Amino acid sequence: MSANGTRQVMDALAIQRALTRIAHEILERNKGTDELALVGIRSRGVYLAERIRKKVQQIEGGASAPFGVVDITLYRDDLDRGVQNPVVQGTDIPFAVEGRDILLVDDVLFTGRTIRAAMDALVDFGRPSSIQLVVLVDRGHRELPIRADYVGKNLPTSRRQQVNVRLAEADGVDEVVIEG
Repeated sequence: MSANGTRQVMDALAIQRALTRIAHEILERNKGTDELALVGIRSRGVYLAERIRKKVQQIEGGASAPFGVVDITLYRDDLDRGVQNPVVQGTDIPFAVEGRDILLVDDVLFTGRTIRAAMDALVDFGRPSSIQLVVLVDRGHRELPIRADYVGKNLPTSRRQQVNVRLAEADGVDEVVIEG
């Protein structure tokens, strides 16, 4: 633990290993990529979904699953509290959701509210066959009955702690740290 209360719990290699394991688990459970599509939740979920898509493609010898991005800004349940000025970055789902097995990807699973919002946004595009949740870190403290199907690391935390996922695409470094 550093002097400022920050502790690294995953480095770049640990993140890479976790994503490789998740890719293998996805392929094993779904028996390939035929009906799969990946959807990343803005912002770091998008980067993780893209990395998983590439790993799945490598494992399957080139077979790739469609890829999309969901922005949950307008689906959040705390917008009416007036504390934020929402910035909508847009959703891009360039494939038919109907009948597909959607892999919904995010960086940290905490209360479950972000995932609920993302599912609400997804079903506006159609009715998927299933939605499977992929997260790099599950830190507990759920407020909604939501659980991840694929988890990189279970990380017990206190409510006052903060888990930060830093990825090279956005932050210049791959790591997961706990603060507080």
